Amino acid sequence: MKLKSIKDIKISEKTTIKELANQMKESGGFQASLLGQGVEILREMFKNKECINFLSFPACIIATGTRGIIVELIKRKLVDVIITTNGTLDHDLARIWQDYYHGSFQMEDVELHKKGINRLGNILIPNESYGLILEEKLKPILEKIYAEKKELSTKDLIWKLGEAISKEKNAEQSIIYWCWKNRIPMFIPGPLDGAVGSQLWLFWQDHKDFKLNLFEDEQELSNIVFEAKKTGALVIGGGISKHHTIWWNQFKGGLDYAVYITTATEFDGSLSGARTSEAVSWGKIKEKAKHVTIHADATLILPLMIAALSDNVR
Repeated sequence: MKLKSIKDIKISEKTTIKELANQMKESGGFQASLLGQGVEILREMFKNKECINFLSFPACIIATGTRGIIVELIKRKLVDVIITTNGTLDHDLARIWQDYYHGSFQMEDVELHKKGINRLGNILIPNESYGLILEEKLKPILEKIYAEKKELSTKDLIWKLGEAISKEKNAEQSIIYWCWKNRIPMFIPGPLDGAVGSQLWLFWQDHKDFKLNLFEDEQELSNIVFEAKKTGALVIGGGISKHHTIWWNQFKGGLDYAVYITTATEFDGSLSGARTSEAVSWGKIKEKAKHVTIHADATLILPLMIAALSDNVR
């Protein structure tokens, strides 16, 4: 076995993020070296013209400024398919019309509840910035969508929402808007879990012929996977978004590239904690795939990783 020596990281006022990520790969730093590997895999994945790139993530990061990084990936068309949770619709739409605010993990939650302020980690979300504004804004949008089409897949619903908000002042800050504009499919396998899901259910109370057809989503995912020559995935967090991404890719023999960012551990057998190597055993990632699991907070390292891809990779 040929051993590689550890290299010290050297920085100056001229050091770029791209140069820093390259140095981190050689530093022997615990998660730092994995971050460097992840950037290298993403660079190759994004440059590969034959590769269909999946992006999956949980809703919580969309309540933070990391939403802007997701927007950038979609805006630059670095990803081809998105799989996420219903809460992404909640936060993405709500933040078009209202602000979220800084808080802390140590705040008194009983007092926050009395004031009508919801805490998501160290993010504060007043009721008027969430459920109330979504109810107000979504009712007329859903009526318009219903008048045009009564049965939709989640992908089609999201594109309709993107079109509906396209004239809003803050539309270009929205993930949904850019998915619609760039015709990038976003799938939500659990569409009723969240504030937007509740609004869909409430709308259905008076429109019983309004339907979400999840089988259409699955058919389109099937077509994407089976027609792809290669596939890659940037997977942030676990849960249904992660599993739906790797589940579908097993049917083509597994992902060719995979970068997984998580704060969960594998010792309880959870999917969220399962490393990419475990997915190899299921055939969800190919045996010879380029893959890495990075244990870190995505709001901390995802901006660094995407900034390190400063060259025009597509």
